[in-house]
Amino acid sequence: MRAFLATTCIVTAAVLAGGCATKKYVQNTAAPIQAKVDQVGEQSSRNGQQIEDTRNQVKQVDDKAQSGIGAAQERAGAADQHAAAADQHAGEAMNSADQANKLGEKNSRELDGLRSVVANIDDYTLQTSATVPFSFNKSELSAAAQDELDKLATAVKSQRRFFIAVEGYTDSTGSKAYNEALSRRRADRVVEYLVARHDIPIYRIHMIGLGQEKPLDDARSRAARARNRRVEVKVFNAGQVTASLNGTVTTSADREAK
Repeated sequence: MRAFLATTCIVTAAVLAGGCATKKYVQNTAAPIQAKVDQVGEQSSRNGQQIEDTRNQVKQVDDKAQSGIGAAQERAGAADQHAAAADQHAGEAMNSADQANKLGEKNSRELDGLRSVVANIDDYTLQTSATVPFSFNKSELSAAAQDELDKLATAVKSQRRFFIAVEGYTDSTGSKAYNEALSRRRADRVVEYLVARHDIPIYRIHMIGLGQEKPLDDARSRAARARNRRVEVKVFNAGQVTASLNGTVTTSADREAK
């Protein structure tokens, strides 16, 4: 009986020992597999997150690309408009250049005719003249001076080709520099009156101030000094010289009359 019990205990112990060994074996075998599965799961989760992040980045890049394409298209459209405008301006510039060339050719012909007249400037003759007196140290036109200029301007208006020489003078009182400036002021007043009151073209007038040069009277009396305070206005006409050009040279007034 005791032998049987001992045998039974030995068998039971062996079975229990075998069962514990099997369970430990299974645990030792399964643990690395589970760890590997967990690692794979974590890696899969990280991969999924990376894929999602990549998708978001791709979407952002695509959005920026689309925006950039739109902006590029707008700039291209604006560039096309600028190019069209530039072409239009270039065309207008070409037309203006053609017109300028034609006008330049016409002006060149007229200038050639004018040179012919200037070459014969000595043939210009004095048509009429007027002497405008001034008070001592004054440059204002008196009523009598304005009457003289009115008569001269009336005679000039009937002419078509002429020029007017306006020469200002003073007496010998004062310095040379002061008298030259005063003579120019007096000549300026005469020119202003002819242009403003009688519409004489300014390009037809030549003005100069000569101060105390070329006195009419060398005496030192009050009367002599009064005679020297003056502006001489002389009208010159080309006479037959310009008529020989057969209308080659025309003034602005001539063109307007046509």
